[in-house]
This record gives sequence, structure tokens and C-alpha cells, in this order.
Amino acid sequence: MDIKKRFDRILSIFIHLQSKPIVTAQELADRFEVSLRTIYRDIRSLEQAGVPIYGEAGVGYAIVDGYKIPPTLFTREEALSFAAAEKIMQVYVDQELNDHFTSALFKMKAVLRSTQKEEVSGIAPSIVMRSDKTIFNKKVPSVLATLFKSISLKQQVRLVYVNGTEKEATTRILEPIGVFYENSFWYFMAYCHLRESYRQFRSDRIQSIQLLDAVFTQVHRELEFYLPKKVVEQNVEVRILVDKHMASYLVWDRKYYGFVEEVDRGEQVEMHFKMKDLDNGFPRWFLMFADQAEILQPVELQEKVEKLLTTSLLKHKK
Repeated sequence: MDIKKRFDRILSIFIHLQSKPIVTAQELADRFEVSLRTIYRDIRSLEQAGVPIYGEAGVGYAIVDGYKIPPTLFTREEALSFAAAEKIMQVYVDQELNDHFTSALFKMKAVLRSTQKEEVSGIAPSIVMRSDKTIFNKKVPSVLATLFKSISLKQQVRLVYVNGTEKEATTRILEPIGVFYENSFWYFMAYCHLRESYRQFRSDRIQSIQLLDAVFTQVHRELEFYLPKKVVEQNVEVRILVDKHMASYLVWDRKYYGFVEEVDRGEQVEMHFKMKDLDNGFPRWFLMFADQAEILQPVELQEKVEKLLTTSLLKHKK
């Protein structure tokens, strides 16, 4: 048995227990990729070391309220992660939440060793986050912060919202359930009293948001229950052959078109895709690099690309 590895895991379990009110053995087993028996043994080791842990069958473990030890020092890698986290938060959350995070980050940086502080400060200018989309309405700088308060306190919000199909804004009283990030936008799911049903809302379409004193009138399930289940049969198989120097530029886009795998073919790369149909923009995407690629299958894709090229040539023919 690797004693140092076990010691590090037990220490991490202790920190994990401090971070939440209740932690299940399964949660710990999943995080550290060990068996439940190993977790039970590690918990006993903490108890034998004098850490006051109480557990309840079917509920989980918790540290007795009020028990503390001096702040745990961060490793170099953990300290450097602060720099990346700070840059990400500046781009992907609203202003108020970013202000709260910045304040919390200063407190975390305060316990770093001098050398770590220098390393974090030194690497910060080397990290740049860019976004070409407006994730939030700049006139409403506290969307996420207000939603988090609403969900935590179980208090309703009043929202002025412009839906994608309507020109005029509507005022709604909502009971937010959860927030999620998808396709470069922040969304949240809520029970809408105006529509008397659960609806999905997008952050950049919010014109104003206000936390109300009124508490939730409904008992809601977890967010995952309300999210649409994306079960789509992927029946169309596509294979294309791309020049190797071009293939490296397609890595980021190909995932949106059902990329499955790639096979090295010497000077070329064979890419495999599976999708519901070919009306997802794939033919147009293929035309971006068509001069350095070849369609292996299906014939239908070849025909669609040929049709697009013919239409384009007719429009630009002098």
C-alpha cells in the first residue's frame, strides 16, 4: 500500500467533509475512485486521530459543528489554478457574482506563501479569455447573483423578459430551480406563475430582475428532472478524408456535427461522424475546407455539396 497516497487521500477527505454539511460515502468513493470499504476505513482513521465525525446510515457523514483546524496550505498547482479561475469568472459570470468571487479570491490568496503569490501574479498576464457573444444584458449586472440568492433562499423573483419570438417584454413572477450553461449562453429553469408551468429562460434576454420577499409556493425537484432529455437517433454515418495539416484546424468545430473518431491515413486523416440527418449545416461546414478534403460516404452528402456549389456558381456567374 502506498502510505503517502493514503495519507493524501485521508487529508483530502477531511477537507471535503469541511466543505459541505453532509457528505455520503458514495460521493467520496466516486471522487477518489476507491471502494466504499476503503472510504469506511479512512473515516475510521480520521476518527481515531481525534476528528469528531458523526454519521447516520442512509444520510452521510459530517464534522461536528464548530470544529476547525488551521487553514490548509495550497499546493503550487492549486494556487496557479486561481489565476485561470479569475480570468474565466471575468468573462462567464455577471458583474456582481464576479465581484463576490474576486473578494473571496483575495481571501484565498492571503494564505498563500510568498513564492506562490509571486507565481500567481506572474502567470496572470499570460491568461486571456475571449468571448464573441453577449452572455448578459449589460444593463442587468446581477442576473446570476440574484438567481443564486433566489434558489438558496427559496424566494421568488420578478423578471422583465423578452422572449425570442416576441417583440415586447413581459413581466413574470418566477420560482427559479437551477442554472445551466449551454451553447455559449447561461440559462435557468423556473416555475412561471404567468404561464403556470415550468419554462426555460436565457440570461441575455433579461431586461430586469428583482428578488422578492414572497417565498416559493411550489415544491420543486432537482434541475436535472426538468431539463429536456436529448435522445436523438444518430442514423446517418459520414466519412470524410481531410489533409492532415487542415485536420488540426477542425478539432473544435467537428464536435458540433457528431464527430466519433479519426483514423490516421498517412498524409490524410479519415474522420467519422454520426448524425440524425444532413440538414444540420454539415454540408456548408464541409465547403469551408472542401478543396483539401474528400467525401467518402454517403452519396447524399456529395449530392448536397454539389447542389450548394452549383447554386453558388450560378449566382456569381458573369
